[in-house]
Amino acid sequence: MSYFKIAWRNMQERALASSLTGLSMALGVALMVLVLVIHEVVVAQLSNDAQGYNFIVAGKGSPYEIVLTTVFHVGKPLYPIPWKYYQKFVDGEFAQYTDLAVPICLGDSYPTEDGQLFRVVGTTPEMFDELSYGADSAGNELKYEFSSGRNFRKSHFFEAVVGSVAANRTGLKVGDRFRPSHGMSADGDKHDEFEVVGILAPTGTANDRALFVNVEGFLLLDGHARADRAAEDTEPVVVEGAPPGQPAPLPIAQREVTSILVRCDPEQMMAPMAIDMGVNKGDDLTAQAVAPVTVVERLQSSFLAPMRLILLVLTVMIVIVAGISILVSIYNSMSERSHDIAVMRALGASRNAVMAVILVESILLSLLGGIAGLLLGHGVLALASPVVEYYTGVTVRAWSFSWQEMLLVPGLVTFAALVGFLPALSAYRTDVAKTLGGAR
Repeated sequence: MSYFKIAWRNMQERALASSLTGLSMALGVALMVLVLVIHEVVVAQLSNDAQGYNFIVAGKGSPYEIVLTTVFHVGKPLYPIPWKYYQKFVDGEFAQYTDLAVPICLGDSYPTEDGQLFRVVGTTPEMFDELSYGADSAGNELKYEFSSGRNFRKSHFFEAVVGSVAANRTGLKVGDRFRPSHGMSADGDKHDEFEVVGILAPTGTANDRALFVNVEGFLLLDGHARADRAAEDTEPVVVEGAPPGQPAPLPIAQREVTSILVRCDPEQMMAPMAIDMGVNKGDDLTAQAVAPVTVVERLQSSFLAPMRLILLVLTVMIVIVAGISILVSIYNSMSERSHDIAVMRALGASRNAVMAVILVESILLSLLGGIAGLLLGHGVLALASPVVEYYTGVTVRAWSFSWQEMLLVPGLVTFAALVGFLPALSAYRTDVAKTLGGAR
């Protein structure tokens, strides 16, 4: 009879104790799987959110605040900068280095019935027509798509597009109208209505949790114009194709922009350096240019990496405790099994064979618990994935295994051999004569 069969029968005879020991190992491994997968999802989320452009140009302040408010729609935005700074990237001094510049205007929100607030973002149609929101595994750019409806038109000031999560939570659909609240509060003054003309397909980015309106309509809302500059109105704004009865665009002098997404001209190698130096070290120090990818990397190294390490240490400790429980379980059973071991020895089994049976039993308990933990961890992810995607827009690939998880199997075998060595050594030293003679 093979060592595996003998070890398996030993486990069957102690079914309850073996099951509980394997369960503790499974829970430890499942927790480790959850930590690894959740960390991978969070890192991918952060990285994807900051793609599609090279710089965020905004007012003076912390680069972290700029990225959090502009990219992740979290926190209070910095003070806006004059609209003429945006024009520098369209037809001004930085235009030669710029492939695309998209204005971002913040300051309003839309509340749900349960009190959750979603950011209302004023921007241009190029946000969804020209920018990408990430790249697939082959490196191809991912473009925004609409699950229903279309993008808003530049000439129609009061049209809006809603992110997939915001649409799910607010219940807004194509054809509905909504009134943004001034500020990040449900108690803010209600603005003029916008018509929803499109619902974005899920992207797995923070844009799924926002509502996007035509920047021209956003600027016309109460409290968004610089009234102190009304006397400086000397530069009219012309928008072709505007429908009858639509208000005239806000004059340039009264306009402000919270931030600008800038994509450099890919044909100019020096474009990023020229914009960086021109904005951050030029004569006009009104704004600053921040590379979002760099800021996100700092966030990951400063906050996510230490948290991941702490969680992994905790889960490893849980696995070690589970391994110790295997040691204790097998070691405590040695007195009950001493007679069986003595009989095996009397029938010709060597000390090494007896020791091998105990080691195999320890390895089996660890392996079965580890495999159950892998399945349990990914099973929990599979159950939670639809809920997570509905509320956050983040897609969790429940049955995608990382290379770290692949190391668990050889790691568990090694660990099980170590924790099983003490009871195996006890079996190795069993005195056949004393045991069969009834001595203890």
